[in-house]
Amino acid sequence: MTPPHVTVVGAGPAGLAAAETALIAGAEVTLLDSAEQPGGQYHRMMPDAYAAARPERLQHGWRAFDRRRRWVLAHPRCTWWPDTTVWALERPAPHEPGPPRVHVLRGPADGADRRRLRLDSDAVVLAVGAHDRVLPFPGWELPGVFTGGAAQALAKGERVVVGDRVVVAGTGPFLLPVAASLLEAGSRVLAVLEANATATVARGWSQRLWELAAQAGKAGELVEYAAALVRHRVPCRTGRAVIEARGDGRVEEVVTARLRGDWSVVPGSERTIAVDAVCVTHGFTPQLELPVAAGCALRGSSAGEFVDVDDDQRTSCPGVYASGEITGIAGAPAARAEGALAGWLAGGGDPAAPALRHLRRSRDQGRAFAERLARAHPVGAAWPGWLRPETVVCRCEETDYASLCRAVAHAATAAARVVKLETRAGLGPCQARMCGPTVAELSARLRGEPLDRPVEGLPVAGPHHRPIAQPIRLSELADRPSLDPE
Repeated sequence: MTPPHVTVVGAGPAGLAAAETALIAGAEVTLLDSAEQPGGQYHRMMPDAYAAARPERLQHGWRAFDRRRRWVLAHPRCTWWPDTTVWALERPAPHEPGPPRVHVLRGPADGADRRRLRLDSDAVVLAVGAHDRVLPFPGWELPGVFTGGAAQALAKGERVVVGDRVVVAGTGPFLLPVAASLLEAGSRVLAVLEANATATVARGWSQRLWELAAQAGKAGELVEYAAALVRHRVPCRTGRAVIEARGDGRVEEVVTARLRGDWSVVPGSERTIAVDAVCVTHGFTPQLELPVAAGCALRGSSAGEFVDVDDDQRTSCPGVYASGEITGIAGAPAARAEGALAGWLAGGGDPAAPALRHLRRSRDQGRAFAERLARAHPVGAAWPGWLRPETVVCRCEETDYASLCRAVAHAATAAARVVKLETRAGLGPCQARMCGPTVAELSARLRGEPLDRPVEGLPVAGPHHRPIAQPIRLSELADRPSLDPE
């Protein structure tokens, strides 16, 4: 009997766990990732050419990850495709059962000789993760302003510091590992600023305290990060945010301010700090391009829109499973549990296997943690008050806030699609990945539409709905796809 073939898209904690259990279930697995090494952001590795003597530095859970990575990549039924981009998912015809075809480009993203291939699978596991959400503020387009994820990736994967004097700001516990990574790589972190007030954070984390017992590992990580900040005498302040970056050609200073509970600025609380870099992150946005392209249904939550899955991690699209941060921002342990469950079932494993009870329990604990995280670190409704008419809201097209306001104010141009064409917000190289949800939210607010229900341009499926999920050259698009991976 021919074993089922499972394509796993993404080799972070969720994808690697999915590949492992699918192999254990007896399936053939093709594991894809755009990076040179598996691990995702959480276990980002240095390139082989660096010949790192201590690759485990800046890593948590390295031994377990390294064992899983080595076992999966060495397995005879696993095909590992690094430097591989999934640029489209082709849905089958209504009379054809099965998951969508996976169209990929193999080779470095900036390479001139990438190969176009097509994968036909019995099941697809999507584990493509999330990226930082950054709210616009005056000066955020200046060189030297980084997302927290980008700064951490450079520190972990390249041992490159983004600056000598850095401020880390935004909301969420991710601020701590970003700051710790920068310190380890050699930066001086001047401050870590959590935008939410102490009362908001404490209220979110203190409810149903007994549930935190299941997250002892994550608590240990946070204690370790906090200890690193104490050793380096890095001040951590709550209820304060970066509301402006200034500089001539690059960031030279930032303006911080105390915030009220709704994130409106307390007048007279502004302070200026000289920096050469600032790292900001206001939570995470799931990468929904591929799930939306596959036709997967989404669900709303207090933290945004995510892929809707059943108790077995199945999506509404036949043969497609989803795991990790595209189903909810819950951290690496929950992502691994979801990936392991999805991989086992996608690979034809016994749905009544006793081990699945533990995986489902870990998954459910992770979901409870995600809800707690959203309550403790919400994005305040008054953040648009930071903006000025000249503040850029779409960095690719340099669209400013005044242009967006003008387009929304006129009935003839107020519709979401017309606003996009009028202002060009979301039409640049990133194709609205960074600005799309924010521009849609600002537009809805300007139209006076409530944000507790879907409106035109919201939810995230709007800016993430695109037939071509990643950039592809016309010459590559014209090539006939190969079914032979060699």
